[in-house]
Amino acid sequence: MHHFTPRLNELGVQSHVRRGWENDVPTDQKLCLVCSCEGTLALDRDALAGAEGFGKLRFARGLCRDDADMLRDAIETGADVTVACTQEHPLFDEIFDDVMAEAAADADRLNVVNIRERAGWTNQAGDKTGKTNLTAKMAGLIAAAEVTAHAPPMETMHSMGELWILGNDDSAMEAAAKLAHRLDVTVLLTPDCDVIPRSRTTYPVYSGTVTGASGHFGAFQIDIKGMRAAAPSSRAKLEFTGMPQDGAGSCDLILDLRGEAALFPAPEKRDGYLNPDPGSPGAVGDALLKLVDMTGEFEKPRYISYDRNICAHSRSTIVGCSRCVDNCPTGAVIPDGDGVKYDPFVCAGCGSCASACPTGAAHYGAADTHDHLRRLRALLKTYGLNGGKTPIVLYHDQGFGAEALDMIARFGDGLAPHILPVELSHVTQIGLDTLLATAAYGAPRCMILAAPDDTQGMTVVDEQIALARSIFEGLGYTDCGITVIDETDPDRIAEALHGEAAMPGLSAATFEPAGRKRTVMRLALDHLHKNAPSPVDAIPLPAGAPFGQVTADTEKCTLCMSCVGACPSGAMRDNPDAPQLSFVEDACVQCGLCAKTCPEGALTLSPQLSFADDVRDARILNEEEPFHCISCGKAYTTQSTANRLIERLSGHSMFADPKALNRLKMCDDCRIIDMSESDENPLAMGIVPKTRTTADYLAGHITDEEGEDVS
Repeated sequence: MHHFTPRLNELGVQSHVRRGWENDVPTDQKLCLVCSCEGTLALDRDALAGAEGFGKLRFARGLCRDDADMLRDAIETGADVTVACTQEHPLFDEIFDDVMAEAAADADRLNVVNIRERAGWTNQAGDKTGKTNLTAKMAGLIAAAEVTAHAPPMETMHSMGELWILGNDDSAMEAAAKLAHRLDVTVLLTPDCDVIPRSRTTYPVYSGTVTGASGHFGAFQIDIKGMRAAAPSSRAKLEFTGMPQDGAGSCDLILDLRGEAALFPAPEKRDGYLNPDPGSPGAVGDALLKLVDMTGEFEKPRYISYDRNICAHSRSTIVGCSRCVDNCPTGAVIPDGDGVKYDPFVCAGCGSCASACPTGAAHYGAADTHDHLRRLRALLKTYGLNGGKTPIVLYHDQGFGAEALDMIARFGDGLAPHILPVELSHVTQIGLDTLLATAAYGAPRCMILAAPDDTQGMTVVDEQIALARSIFEGLGYTDCGITVIDETDPDRIAEALHGEAAMPGLSAATFEPAGRKRTVMRLALDHLHKNAPSPVDAIPLPAGAPFGQVTADTEKCTLCMSCVGACPSGAMRDNPDAPQLSFVEDACVQCGLCAKTCPEGALTLSPQLSFADDVRDARILNEEEPFHCISCGKAYTTQSTANRLIERLSGHSMFADPKALNRLKMCDDCRIIDMSESDENPLAMGIVPKTRTTADYLAGHITDEEGEDVS
C-alpha cells in the first residue's frame, strides 16, 4: 500500500498557498516574480512596477525555462515568494523543494497567482482606461495572492482497494477482469441476469438485490437481499447456487454499472462511489482509470468548522433552524440532539450549509477565518489604489469556472480589465456575508459563474441573492447588481460577461473581516448604511431572513423565561434581579425557537433589518412587579403568575381551607414551614383497623362480627 496525498487545490481548498503558510509576512519581505510568458501578456511593466499595495516585483520572460534561476535565487533570499504563473506550478514546487533541501530549511511559502488567463491574455485593453484598469487588476491579483491563508484540518482516509462492482450484464464482468490484477474485486449481479460464465475467474461473483448503501470512501456498506454465490458448474449461462441470504458487504470502493438510480444523493460528490452510464464506453473507461489509483492513504480537508454552542437547530426536541440539514446535497449533515453532526468523510465541501447558516455555527474553512474575504479586500483595495475604475467581481469555482475562463482567454477576447475574478472552492459557499462585503469593499456589481454539478446548491445562493437585493434596494443602491451565469458554453459565458453594465465604484470600506459571520455582516451593513443613497432606519425583509425583531403579548406572557433558555444567539435575555424579559435585535437570527418554546404563544417574529441606534441594546419586552411572600417578604414570582395560580386553584378541594390557599402566596421555604407547624396532620388516614391474623381466629380471641379497632 502506497501513501498518496492529493494536493490541496485538487481537493477544493480555497487557497493559493502550497501547504498552508499561516503567518502574516510584512510587505517588504514579499517578492513577486511576474512572467510575461514569452511576451504574450498585455503587460505594462513600468506601470505595474510603479503600482502600490504589494511586495517587490521582478520581471521575467520565461520563468519556467530560461529564467528558472531567477526563481531559485528569489527563494534563496528567504523572502515570501509569489509566482505569477499557475501553468508550471508543479515545476515551481520542484524548484522550491530543491532549494529547501539544499538549505536544510523547512518553510512552506510558495504562492502562485494566475495573471495570464485572468488578466494578461485579453484583447479588451485598447484605450487608456482599459490599460489602467488592466495594470490595476494585475496589481490587485498579486496583492490578493500575497494574503496568507489558513490550512484547514485534514482527515485521513484509507483504502485497501476492496472494490464491489454492481451490474446486470457482461459489462460488470468485463470491468472486473480489467481491474482484478490491481484491486480486490467482488462482483454482485442482479438476479436473473443473462451473463456468460468465464472459463476462469479470480474474483468472487454473487447475485442479489441491492436494497441500500451507506458509508464513505474506505468504509462503504452495501445492503443485499437474496444473495447467492455463482455456481462453478455454470455452462452457457451463469447460474447461482445455495440458499438466498440477506446481509451486507463491506468495501472501500463501489463501481455501480446497473444503470439504475444511484445509491447515494449527489453521487458525483461521493468519493469512492462511481456510477457511470453503462452505455458510454468512455465514461466507464474514465471510471476504471480513477479506481486504479484509489488505493492507499488519502487526506481530505475538513471543510466545515462547526460551533455547536450557537447552533439554532433545536432546543429540547423543538426544531428551529434546519437549513444545513435541508440543503446538504450529500446528506453529510444530520440532526444530533440540540445541534447537528457533520460527517467530514461524506462532506463534499460545497459550502451550502455555511451559506445558509444564519448564526455562523457552520463556517467554511478554519474556524472564524475569512480567507476569501481577506483576499477580496486586498484585490479591490489595490485595484482602486492604482486607479482601477468600475470594478465587477466575478466569482467562479476551481473546476468548471476556471476551465471556462481559460477557454475564453485562449480562444476568445479574454476578460475585460475591470472584471476581477475571485476563485472559490465552490460558488455555493457564497452567502449573504460575501455579497454584502463585496459591495462594502467597493464593487457595485458581482457575477457568479455557476457550475453544472452545483445546481442543487445554487438554490441556497439564489435565496441569499434575493435577500441581498432587498437590502440594496432598501438603501437606495440602484446600481448594485448580482448576476448568476448558468451557461455551460464558453462563448455564451463570454457574452454574459461582456454584457454586464459597468458602474462607478462604491465608497470602499476598510474593515478587516474577522470574527463570526454575524460580525462581518454587521460591519458591512453599517458601512453600506452610512454611505447609502437613501438611508433608512429599517428595511422589511421576507420570511426566513436572518434579521428581525420579536414582540411579546404582555397579556399572555407570564415571564416564565422559557424563551431565554431556548434562544441560541442570546437575543432573548432575562434580568436576574427582577421579572423582566429583554430582547437584543442585532443578535436575533429569526430561528423561531423562542416562539415555538413559549407555552403561552405570546411571542411574534417580524423579519426586518434595523439600523436604529439602539439595535444593539437590550429592549424590554415585558416586565412586572414581583410578588412577595406573605410570610417572609421574599420576591419569588410575578404578580400575574401568582394571581393566575390562585385564581385557577381556589375552587379545588385541596385548597378549600383558607390556610391551604394562603400557602400559594408563600415561597417554597415558608410553605414547607407552614405545613409542618399546622395542627393538621397532612398524612392523617383516619381510623386504622387492628391487624388480625389466622392464629387470632383459631385461638378464639376474636370473631368475624367483632369490630374492635384501634387508632
